[in-house]
Amino acid sequence: MKAIVLHQIKERLTVEDVELDEPTTGEVRVRMVASGVCHSCLHAADGSWGSGLPVPMVLGDEGAGVVEAVGPGVLRLKPGDHVILSWAPACGQCRSCARGRSVLCESELKFGYGITGGVRMHMNGQDVYHYGPATYASVVLIPERSAVKIRDDMPLEKAALIGCSVMTGVGAVINSAAARPGDSVAVFGCGGIGLNAIQGGRMVSAWPLIAVDTLDSKLELARAFGATHVLNPTRDDVPAEIRRITGRGLNHAVVSVGSTKVAQQAYDSIAPGGTCVMVGLPGPDERISINPRTLVNPERRLIGASYGSARIHDDFPRMVDLYLAGKLQIDELITRRYGIDEANEAFEALASGQNARGLIVF
Repeated sequence: MKAIVLHQIKERLTVEDVELDEPTTGEVRVRMVASGVCHSCLHAADGSWGSGLPVPMVLGDEGAGVVEAVGPGVLRLKPGDHVILSWAPACGQCRSCARGRSVLCESELKFGYGITGGVRMHMNGQDVYHYGPATYASVVLIPERSAVKIRDDMPLEKAALIGCSVMTGVGAVINSAAARPGDSVAVFGCGGIGLNAIQGGRMVSAWPLIAVDTLDSKLELARAFGATHVLNPTRDDVPAEIRRITGRGLNHAVVSVGSTKVAQQAYDSIAPGGTCVMVGLPGPDERISINPRTLVNPERRLIGASYGSARIHDDFPRMVDLYLAGKLQIDELITRRYGIDEANEAFEALASGQNARGLIVF
């Protein structure tokens, strides 16, 4: 197969011929149609999240494709099924899964390795590691529980984005924050995940629905996705403006960028009883400092949200249904499509803020 390989942190990606093992018990082989290009992979490649990742590695954590083959013991899937890939597989049996918190599945696979505990890709006699489902490859080998079957009438290019950015953003509002109609919501950072958080706010009829970003181009996109107000912290006092707009502060603030400074702005903008939802992941050495008196007496909450608190086998098909019903915008997220040999250009565009979402199409 062809795969986009990261040989060393901070080095350019290259397209290589990579050997893929045959499916073993509980595994499926998927022919990829498309993969989204997200900040998690960019930060892994550029060293923002440290230098401890095993290399060489195939990146990619959101994508969709068609099942080609299944290993022994696979019960839910068969060749020809259309699937969205998940970077957070759910075993369905551990305590967290049984309690409906499958994003916290306790039988999580070891990062960088396949279901067997070893690598499933090889190149010139060398092991090649996995970044989650490793969707920057024309074919992938993943656990059955990491592949979610969807309707055949869903375009797989669009379905690819449900596997991370759509679910993470929409889910942060409807699942993690549990926002209700009429709640005030602000989204801090309007990239791919932030725009989907705006969509989540629109779906629950949030009012007002405020977008915050330093780029006016992103704020215009946010308006197109449903934002009722926009603020630019380079010229606006964001907490003060939010209090002016809402009269009391926010019910929910969603932080979709990895910045502790932005997180502080968001926390300072919530009302008594409000919730600040951290989605973006700051660098490993950054810390947030909060006066407990601003947390305890006003009953504010600061929570984390991983993958939009998704229950993938329920939420992914639900996102598909919403898209096909015209309730969820995905086409508008795709700023540009890239070939497999254009991954570096896709990363550069992502880093500069040019794209809402880039899409690698195989």
